[in-house]
Amino acid sequence: MSSHYTLDTYLVTPSDLNSALQKNVLSKLSTAPPVIPLCASWFLPNDGRNGYETYVAQRIPHARFFDLDAVKDPHSPYPHMLPSAAHFADAMRRLGIQRNDSVVVYDSKELGIFSAPRVAWTLQAFGHPNVHVLNNFRKWVDEGFPTESGEPKEVQKVEYEVPVLDEAKVVAFEEVREIAREQGKEGAEEVQILDARSLGRWKGVDPEPREGLSSGHIPHSISVPVSDLLDPNEKTLLPASELQAVFKSKGVDPDKPIINSCGTGVTAAVIDAALTEAGFPTQQRRLYDGSWTEWAQRVKPGDGLIRKSE
Repeated sequence: MSSHYTLDTYLVTPSDLNSALQKNVLSKLSTAPPVIPLCASWFLPNDGRNGYETYVAQRIPHARFFDLDAVKDPHSPYPHMLPSAAHFADAMRRLGIQRNDSVVVYDSKELGIFSAPRVAWTLQAFGHPNVHVLNNFRKWVDEGFPTESGEPKEVQKVEYEVPVLDEAKVVAFEEVREIAREQGKEGAEEVQILDARSLGRWKGVDPEPREGLSSGHIPHSISVPVSDLLDPNEKTLLPASELQAVFKSKGVDPDKPIINSCGTGVTAAVIDAALTEAGFPTQQRRLYDGSWTEWAQRVKPGDGLIRKSE
């Protein structure tokens, strides 16, 4: 019988994932938890492509699909707020994922790394113990590892106990607003707000993908576009040393608290994954779930809390 293969790092290579899938086969003889590929493909609303359609067209064999547009807070006016713990648990049950399963989340071949870190972060926020991100599906395909296509077979529903959200991973609008107002004042704690949107959107010179939403940025925030964290050709996350150099060039201090943000809380998690890979401490690191979509709708025009080009 093949031996158990452990995935020891948050980011995993296609080769590592393939080895894990080959060795951690679910059977009556194996006591190792199964490794489940989880497709998290998602595109911006102005993109024209569809995450589920890319999953059906080509995926890792036996992969399940996590729908970011469905597993969320249905009562929030903002696009991707975290679901309730009960909603999350129900989604995991329907995906056939049990709490002891090792989950490797991956993105579309087209974007490389984009929404998978958000789904992985969501699993971590709800305490799923063994979560990884594939770096990435484009390389999986290019390196000749197996894929399948067509409508997937229905998976058997399993048990998944309702978890408890780790509130320390999330920050709400009211606190971010207070931080933005107090930044730079004598005695105020310095909190670094990192923004994953494009530099043009951060500067306020390019439009937001959601019609009617002002672009610009939260005062004192730091522009860290996703594109700066990825290899320009393979769309993989850069190696740790290069990520460290990127964060250093932007003045990000590993010893100070960090809030990650973006458009709707999705690509903020790419920054979070990059910080993990770069060796930044996980403590004092939170994600602003509503991100710019909430911010631009809730701050008042006279507050001075939407800044343009700097």
